[in-house]
Amino acid sequence: MARLGMSLGGVSRRERRTPLAFRESGRMRRRELDSRLLILVTLALVAFGLVMVYSATSAAAAVGGKDPSYYLKRQGIYAALGIVLMVMAQRWDYRRLRALAPPLVLGSLVLLVAVLVIGPAINGARRWISLGPAVFQPSELAKLAVAIWAAAYLSRNPAPRDLRELWRPIGALASVFCVLLILEPDMGTAIALLVMLIGMLLVAGTPTRTLAAGVSIAAALGTVAIYLEPYRRARFFAFLHPWKDAQGTGFQIVQAMIGMGSGHFFGVGLGQGVQKIFYLPEAHTDMMLANIGEELGLVGVAAVIGAYALFAYAGLDIATRCKDPFGKRLATGLTVLVCGQAAINILAVMGSAPLTGIPLPFLSYGGSSLVVLLAGVGILLNIAHRGGAAAASVPDRSRGNGRSRAAVARSRGSADRARRARDVRRVAGSRRSAARS
Repeated sequence: MARLGMSLGGVSRRERRTPLAFRESGRMRRRELDSRLLILVTLALVAFGLVMVYSATSAAAAVGGKDPSYYLKRQGIYAALGIVLMVMAQRWDYRRLRALAPPLVLGSLVLLVAVLVIGPAINGARRWISLGPAVFQPSELAKLAVAIWAAAYLSRNPAPRDLRELWRPIGALASVFCVLLILEPDMGTAIALLVMLIGMLLVAGTPTRTLAAGVSIAAALGTVAIYLEPYRRARFFAFLHPWKDAQGTGFQIVQAMIGMGSGHFFGVGLGQGVQKIFYLPEAHTDMMLANIGEELGLVGVAAVIGAYALFAYAGLDIATRCKDPFGKRLATGLTVLVCGQAAINILAVMGSAPLTGIPLPFLSYGGSSLVVLLAGVGILLNIAHRGGAAAASVPDRSRGNGRSRAAVARSRGSADRARRARDVRRVAGSRRSAARS
């Protein structure tokens, strides 16, 4: 009977452990699913971007007597470098980035000031620093640096509850970055930076009323910046009435609409588009989606939008399941950074928003953007792997100073030994009580 009772007790203990084991294995499978989905979508977008960069640039280069694969080779090098950084970031503990947040922000500010002084003027803007054969855009690093700093700050401090708390220090630092970006000028990156911060503040618990007030102030200041700069003002009015000056300020939007409309449902065929040949300006960068719409039609555009939707799902699911406050806010910021830029670019190409110069993530030509975004994906993957266990502090009574020690999970063997010891005491106690009776 005792043996039968022990066997029944063993079955009940296994039954009690089974739901917890199932839940833990379910969480692990969910994290693995998010990671694999994120890797698959990212690499698919990068590969598709290489194909479309070649399609958008080879014809014009061949007509001009240049190397048709020039842009493809450069973008391939940047993609390889970005993938290497993604793998390294995936294996490097993201929690170490918390200590690097101040140096990253300071270095980004120095680079943004330096580009205004030493950066070459290209199309009327100073956004790049030449490093021999390579070109670096400091604003891309600035977005990643601000995301890391904001995540570190919001994980240590409570979320801002009013405009005064929102201004110090997040609003002040964001204003400094935005002013430097607008001076380049690069208002699109300033908008992407603010969209990223809004997503992080929302997840941190900032009231929507406070966020709405802050966004209203930023929108009012942005309107003033648009009005004071003639080319921004012209772009804004061209967005409202593109066909009014189809050969002037509205030329790019009109040509993008023509390209999107020419593709119909399935497109004219990969590489068969004509808008990219001296008709559509910046077909390989800002207007990449218009080239996709012409050559691959509605199906191609829908596939691109679906890929970004899957990226958003995987990234936000990683953020939701992360127990570390720093990792949760950082994962949110990185996901919103990618998908926010994609949404702004898609709306602008479709004529539903003013042109801002924001490229299409992973698809548009641009080395700095591709490398930084791939590094950000590596950080996301690291958060998915390491962010499932929250760091906790456990009071250590054996210490005389009353300090805490880090929580360490016990091995399965120690837990089983503890259960066996309790079982022995329980059986011994039952035998003593039986002997008394």
